[in-house]
Amino acid sequence: MGDAVVAVVGLGYVGLPLAVEFGRLREVIGHDIDSARVKELRDGHDHTLEVPPNELAEASRLRFTDDPADMAPANVYIVTTPTPIDEHNQPDLTPVLSATEAIAHTLRAGDVVIYESTVYPGATEERCVPVLEAVSGLTFNRDFFVGYSPERINPGDREHRLPTIVKVTSGSTPQVADFVDDLYRTIITAGTHRAPSIRVAEAAKVIENTQRDVNIALINELAVLFDRLGIDTEDVLLAAGSKWNFLGFRPGLVGGHCIGVDPYYLTHKAQAVGYHPEIILAGRRINDSMGGYVASQLVKRMTKDGIPVQGSRVLVLGLTFKENTPDLRNSRVVDIIRELEDYDIAVDVLDPWADPQEAKDHYEVDLVPTPEPGAYAGIVIAVAHRQFADMGAARIRELGTPEAHVLYDLKYVLDRDDSDLRL
Repeated sequence: MGDAVVAVVGLGYVGLPLAVEFGRLREVIGHDIDSARVKELRDGHDHTLEVPPNELAEASRLRFTDDPADMAPANVYIVTTPTPIDEHNQPDLTPVLSATEAIAHTLRAGDVVIYESTVYPGATEERCVPVLEAVSGLTFNRDFFVGYSPERINPGDREHRLPTIVKVTSGSTPQVADFVDDLYRTIITAGTHRAPSIRVAEAAKVIENTQRDVNIALINELAVLFDRLGIDTEDVLLAAGSKWNFLGFRPGLVGGHCIGVDPYYLTHKAQAVGYHPEIILAGRRINDSMGGYVASQLVKRMTKDGIPVQGSRVLVLGLTFKENTPDLRNSRVVDIIRELEDYDIAVDVLDPWADPQEAKDHYEVDLVPTPEPGAYAGIVIAVAHRQFADMGAARIRELGTPEAHVLYDLKYVLDRDDSDLRL
């Protein structure tokens, strides 16, 4: 354990905090294919804001590289690359398999490869191990070994951070499972949970977010129903929440790299073995439809209030997938924007956290630095950034057209009577 040299492959929201924690204790090689990312980290800056400069500096045994050959000194490799879905909602394992191939070129006898990327049950041994064997020429569970320890990073959460979140661990043999568990225990103060197999650990990760997805879908469906019944959804949830075991989910857009993506990994595997997962897919359909629902509700209210829709301007406050983070991955706010544009509405987007170039590159959205006062027939508070809460209802309404406008608060940022619509 003491002589383990760790290479962390992928330095995003998951990989960088991991590399930093290990880098306080042992030699760590942080690798990323993005040379600009490597440069900024060498300069002591993390644009994701997950690791502050002082913590980067404290990881004195961590060095960064974009050259895979620099990982050769490592004997433990940890893969933290993204696992997205494609346009057909099918798992895209390209990033994790590319990282696997890069590792295989420097893999040596006795090395251990640990995967943290979210995958479906069986993917590590069925998809990744064959690549390691084919490229390295080594034999699995004789010459090299693998483990799986799913990530549980919550972007923007300053309370639940890597060391304080229980870590699930597993290994391809009992001895390797012990090694992986012991390795993570050196940095995880909350402790670990050793799963009996890699497949169990993979399944545990993917159902964590699937469970949340299905629960939010239920509340989203109830919000649509209560709107038709003329009942305020928050009133209902507060009343039901007075029971000790009621789960406190809230309606809203479901984006991000985990909740809006991981269920498709599970449904892919389910269908591959001949099972049609009805509840999971139903939940995905409901949650993926919420952007369109929000846009239609705004347009209906504008029409009811006599506000011309076609050619009007709407301001959307927030683009990131959650509040107080620059993370734009799989933001469903874009669904609202596209639906409004289909009504021939001009949409401006303000987000003090999002990087303008990333918004342009990923979504073709041009963020406005300063919205025009009195210009917008509709305003949608789509993300609960603290800056929007600090503005308050009066300042936000100053951005609306003086004669009439609709303020739609998706995130309960304002008090009940300060908005015209709530989800």
